[in-house]
Parts: sequence; C-alpha cells; structure tokens
Amino acid sequence: MNCRSEVLEVTVEARQVEEAMLALLHTILLHRSTGKFHYKKEGTYSIGTVGTQDIDCDFIDFTFVRVSSEELDRMIRKAVSEFKDALSNSGSDGMGQISLEFYQKKKSRWPFSDECIPWEVWSIKVNVVNLANEQERQICREKVGEKLGEKVINVVEVINRHEYLPKMPTQSEVDNVFDTTLKDVQPYLYKITYQITDSLGTSVSTTMRRD
Repeated sequence: MNCRSEVLEVTVEARQVEEAMLALLHTILLHRSTGKFHYKKEGTYSIGTVGTQDIDCDFIDFTFVRVSSEELDRMIRKAVSEFKDALSNSGSDGMGQISLEFYQKKKSRWPFSDECIPWEVWSIKVNVVNLANEQERQICREKVGEKLGEKVINVVEVINRHEYLPKMPTQSEVDNVFDTTLKDVQPYLYKITYQITDSLGTSVSTTMRRD
C-alpha cells in the first residue's frame, strides 16, 4: 500500500503555536472521523451523526471548525501542548514538525504484535519568529489567519480527491481501522508524532499513539 504524504508549513510567533496546530489538526480529523457505528447484525450497521463546533482563536484572526467531541479535543490538546512546550524549551530560534499519521492494523499470529500500516501522513512544519513590538504582532495575527485559511482550503482539496481510504470494516474488524474508544465520534486510527530541532541543530522525536 502506498502511504499518501502531505506537508504544510506555517510561520508563527510563540504564543500562536498552540492555536495554529489545533486549527490544522482538528481540520484534518474533522474529515477523517465518522459517527459511531451501530451494528444490527454482521454486515448491517448505521452511522451516528458527528457534531461540529466553531472555535475562535485568541492570538490569530481565525475561526476553525472541529468535531464536537471533548474527548478527542482533550487528546489533541495534550499532544499539541507537549509539542509547544518542547518547542519553547529548544531555544528562541527552534524549529519543529508535528505529524498526524493515519494507519490500519493488520492482525498477526501469536506471539507477534499487530502490524500498523500507515496510509496517510500529514506533517506540519513550524517556524517560530520573535517580534519586536505590538504593531508587528498585530500584522502577524492577521497574516497567520490568512495563511491558516489557505492551509485549511488545501487540506479540504487534498481530502476530497478520490484516493485510498481503508474499506469499511466488518464488525469484527472495526478496531483495525477506527479508534472506537471515544463515546461520541470514531476517527480513523491515528498517532501524533513531533520532532524538534533546537538552535544547535539537534533533533528530538516523540511519538504519541492512540491504539
């Protein structure tokens, strides 16, 4: 299987990192989640609805739409917060990348663990800039909002292409394709990783997986 790979790049000031990452990750997950599956019998099921919510940013002139799931939001915020903290601890001119990888599980025979096969990866490269005064911050606030709008359109265009998606699973295989642990939404299985490059050029990678 060929894994589809997309790269987005944003330049922000430190206080905008969290909101910019949340906006992009939630946009992708909005289009990579379904309502909960309700199986009636093997091969027959209904899909619940997915609620959405508008989120206004505090440090960017931007509003994004996310799945109305507090559980999912909490997990994404935790990952983004760790990334932001690692980025801020790397030095003032640190650069970083956070990636959202969708995968499906291939069952292996005992005693081997299941194989995780990625089918789509979104990488967001982040450059942090230091601004001298409030006027520059206001300009940055508007420019980053415009750029995020362009990135969101780009995400939607890519996702609307008719490319590979895992086939809808049977009831016995649903956990190989979707994260079924949330009570109100069902995203495709995913993991979030990040990589930080500090001012000395040293890279540190961390993985946060949802199994």
